[in-house]
Amino acid sequence: MASAEAAGSQAGSPVAATGTPATVEATVAFSPAPRQVDQVRLSLPAGSTVADAVRASGLLQWHALPADAPVGVWGKPRPPETPLRARDRVEIYRDLQVDPKEARRQRYRGQRPRTRALPR
Repeated sequence: MASAEAAGSQAGSPVAATGTPATVEATVAFSPAPRQVDQVRLSLPAGSTVADAVRASGLLQWHALPADAPVGVWGKPRPPETPLRARDRVEIYRDLQVDPKEARRQRYRGQRPRTRALPR
């Protein structure tokens, strides 16, 4: 006869007597620059929120971000009071440096004109 605690230990995470995990594993990520991502893996108490994960990560202080920086989970904006689920990826968003349409125009202007051989 297997108990909930034994079943949880087989899965790799401790389980409380109620059958729910005692902790939640999550990752908090922030990209300070293009192609650069700082990630912190956390193990938080069950019932923790997105705001708890961001606070525990230390990324706000490390990058001198405001406490009310926009956040999301798996690429979707979420309010800070959203409860965490197992293996969530919490993301701290930053303002765009350049409008994407303007960046595309600048890249296009920087390209050399393509020369094509004339058909014979």
